[in-house]
This record gives sequence, structure tokens and C-alpha cells, in this order.
Amino acid sequence: MAKVKSTFYCQNCGQQSAKWVGKCPSCNEWNTFVEELIASETEVKKTSNSISSSAKPVRINEITQVNEERFSSLDGELDRVLGGGIVKGSVVLIGGEPGIGKSTLLLQIALQLHHKKILYISGEESISQIKLRADRVGIQNEECYLLAETATEKILKHLKAEMPDFVVIDSIQTLHSPFIDSTAGSISQIRQCTAELIKFAKETNTPVILVGHINKDGAIAGPKVLEHMVDTVLQFEGDMHMAYRILRTTKNRFGSTFEIGIYEMQSNGLRQVSNPSEILLSQRNNHLSGIAIGATIEGNRPLLIEIQSLVSVAAYGTPQRSSTGFDAKRLNMLLAVLEKRGGYRLGTQDVFLNIAGGLKVEDPAMDLAVCVSLISSLEDSEVPKNYCFAAEIGLGGEVRSVNKIENRISEAEKLGFEKIFVSVNNLKNIDKSKKAIEVIAVNRLDEVLNSIL
Repeated sequence: MAKVKSTFYCQNCGQQSAKWVGKCPSCNEWNTFVEELIASETEVKKTSNSISSSAKPVRINEITQVNEERFSSLDGELDRVLGGGIVKGSVVLIGGEPGIGKSTLLLQIALQLHHKKILYISGEESISQIKLRADRVGIQNEECYLLAETATEKILKHLKAEMPDFVVIDSIQTLHSPFIDSTAGSISQIRQCTAELIKFAKETNTPVILVGHINKDGAIAGPKVLEHMVDTVLQFEGDMHMAYRILRTTKNRFGSTFEIGIYEMQSNGLRQVSNPSEILLSQRNNHLSGIAIGATIEGNRPLLIEIQSLVSVAAYGTPQRSSTGFDAKRLNMLLAVLEKRGGYRLGTQDVFLNIAGGLKVEDPAMDLAVCVSLISSLEDSEVPKNYCFAAEIGLGGEVRSVNKIENRISEAEKLGFEKIFVSVNNLKNIDKSKKAIEVIAVNRLDEVLNSIL
């Protein structure tokens, strides 16, 4: 009788080891190694249907450029983050926290594609539960088929029998392959099931979307190699207590990795937010200090968002520094610049910073708006509501230029702002005479603060 082979895998990062170890040498997590059985090479050869290929080396100059064949998902936000639509034969992995709306989003897309044959496969819910969600969404589609199954062998049989135009798998962690002797959700099972689905997608030119769970650190659960195997990785983000959800691309072989899509969670499903700037600014209150508007860029999409600050005297001796949606280390840097270069005494003040709408911003162009918001709260002086800002702040207190300034100015102009403050270095290729908005060029941070506050 052949000896059963086994190895140990880290359930956090996928690191392999011949023996059990307490601390993973790759991700430094404790007690994450689990023993898993390995399928023998002869078993794999018997079960795998190898594709006959006559591929041979070709000179790069002889290769003709062929555009990927795409079709629209009828969801403008999803098409944007995918780079223009769903590529045939592609495998997309979408991850997010439990209850954030991944299943609702994919079911909406499946129901919207009336001209395609859809197969929605769920390993977590029964088909009656999915039907309840479909009734809540309120979209009818006779070409959408549901299947509750977790065995990949049976799933592939149904796929070859039905031959759908679009496949949704919810979720990859619930599937199990008969060729791997381990439980569903283990490292080897996830890798094997994904490989089988990728093989089907490439052979039949059928797009497949996989739903992936995330771990406590916010990364997609399973081995990191899973993200390398698929063509596109999407992250569905958002605060459970906020209405807005953000679909962000972290990997895309067929497009940009800087695009985002914004949705609003409603009782009947997710609604696309085509103009997020108007919604993010719709609840602005008049005559309040500590509020400034910054122009940011997410991918190719300009956004105007509201920065809220509260600066008050520290009541317990040790000042607090708290930020929501903005990098805390960058906030500390800007506070040091304001104290050193601007002469503002912030060392004894509690500072609280919030990005309205539950968004997370990493764009350095928000620096000027953050500084204006902080000093507005410190001085209890209101910033005019028709002013906005787009510039980075250096350690010397200088106002630095940012990219895609034309898009930022056009977005502010479209929303009715009268003045936008930018760096002097951004005015080299801008014709201010053609702008309905007044573009004010500044060189130093204190010039902006003195002129406004």
C-alpha cells in the first residue's frame, strides 16, 4: 500500500513546511500551520485532462496585437473598475467583509444580463435564500440559473452541460475537490478548486467571478498565490454603518488598477453613484468652522470631498490625535509643519480629523485642505463654502504641485465652486482665462491661511 504523503501549510499566508512549526517564518503568525494530505502525482495525472497544445516560440515582432473581447455588465461602476467591461475567459476575484454586499452586487449583475445565460453557484446559501434576495432586488431574468453545490466535480459537470455565458461562484472557500484529502477552505483545497475553475474559464472562454472571504487583517483569506492565479482582484470596501460602498481594483491584467466604483446601499439593493461629488457635498452645513473641501483623484475620476476637523484644548494633559479616513502619520506630519512653519500652537490641543462619507483618502493633494480645516477649527473661523483646495504640503511649508490638476479644476467648476487654490507650479500649462472658476496660485502654506482665515 502506498504511503500517504502530507505537508503543513500556514492557513494565513500559504507557507509550506515539512513539519509543524509554532510560528510561521513568512507572516510571523502563531499556531497557523495545519497538516494536509497531498495527492500523488499518478492520481493527478489520472484526473487531469491535459490540453493538447502545439505551441512553439514566436518572435515578438511577428505577434499581432489583438484586443480582448469584452461585454458590458450593464453596471457602469463595475465596467469602470474592470477597465471597460467583462473580458471573456477572465477570472475575477472579489473580496470584502461579511455583510458588505458582495453577494447582492453579483446577483444584481447576474439578473441585469438579460441577453446572457448566467449560472449563479452558491456554496453558502440555498436557492430559496437567493430567490428571496432576488425578489428584494426586484429584477427578473429568465436566463439566470441557480445552483447550490460545493463539490467542484459536480459543478464542472453542470458547467459543461449548461455552457453558460457568465459564471458566479459564491464563495471559493466553500468549494472542495475530491482530488485533495482536506477540508473545504484549506490552503490546498482553495488552490486546487481555483485551478480547476481557471482551466474551465480558459478552455471555454467563459468569464468567472469568484467571491473570496477576508481574514482579520482585511486581506483575502487563503494563500497569496490565489491572487496571482486570477486575472483581476477587486476589493469591496465600506463601513457597515455607512450607506456608501467602494469597489476598488487591486490587480487587473486588462486595465488600470487605480479605478474605483461607488455604490449606495439601499433596501432594494445597491445603487450606482454616478456623480459622487454631489452626494458627498450635499450635507454641508453653513457657518461651521473646521470644514474645508479638497479635490482628490481616484483613478481617472475626480472627487470633491469634505474634510472635517475639531481642535480643542487637551483636557487630560496628553493631547489626542485621531483621524478617520486619513493617514494618522501624515496628519502628525502636517501638524508639525503648522507648528514649526506657521507658528500655530497645536502641541497642547486635541485634534480629530474625519473624511465625510466614510471614504479613505491617500492622495497627498488633500494636504492643503486638511491644513485649512485644522486652522479653521483652531481659530473658530469659517472657510467660505465656495472655496476648494488641491495641493500637497512639503516639510518646509511650501505648496507643491499635484497630478491631473485639470481634472480637479474642471470638477470644482462643474459643481459651482468659485475659487480653487493650487500650487504655482501647476499653472504652467493652464489657461486661466478659459476657466469659469478663479484659479489662485500660491507658493507657501501661510499665504493661504492668512488670506482665508
